[in-house]
Amino acid sequence: MPLSPTLFPTLINSVTETIAAHAEAVTELDQAIGDGDHVFNLQRGLQALQTNSADIAELDWPEAWHKIGMLIMSSVGGASGSLYATLFISLHKQSKEKNIDLQSFAEVFALAVDAVKQRGKADVGEKTMLDVLVPVAKTLKLDVAAGKALPEILDHVCETAAAGMEATREMLATKGRASFLGERSIGHIDAGAKTAQLMIEAVVGVIKKAVFAN
Repeated sequence: MPLSPTLFPTLINSVTETIAAHAEAVTELDQAIGDGDHVFNLQRGLQALQTNSADIAELDWPEAWHKIGMLIMSSVGGASGSLYATLFISLHKQSKEKNIDLQSFAEVFALAVDAVKQRGKADVGEKTMLDVLVPVAKTLKLDVAAGKALPEILDHVCETAAAGMEATREMLATKGRASFLGERSIGHIDAGAKTAQLMIEAVVGVIKKAVFAN
């Protein structure tokens, strides 16, 4: 990839600021159909990543992803902690001994999202973060394979994430506490899908500045 983990402190700061800016709204979403602690759990993980960001910046991508996954596993509670830890640990596993460019990242990210599906025993259409992660992984892989330019790929990724998040509004929840509400879960955006979308947008924003600032 044209980017190195030295960008990680900037990435994590951007994600942290984005989640903080939307914390109240996301908590309201979570309180409507969930436990209400999703943002709190995420912020604990982000704080752990900020504390270790300088160390992570000195690693190569596979080792950086492994360290991120382990930090998330030890600091983030709830289902999101386990699932995001799985995502990053799988990125590490799938990317070892590979040259990490855009094409290989698209491939290993898709495999990592598959690992999250297996870990959570969930898929698209069940009102979870996977309604964002799965279509984003598919979009990224298809656009890279089609040879599209990076700006177009990044914009399409953000559009896909936003569409996936919004699609959860009319879904019936079948996982987690929201599933106990039955049809009353319909009409609410899933908090995990919303934070996944926000974090993807934050990451894309940093990448755009890093690659296209000049």
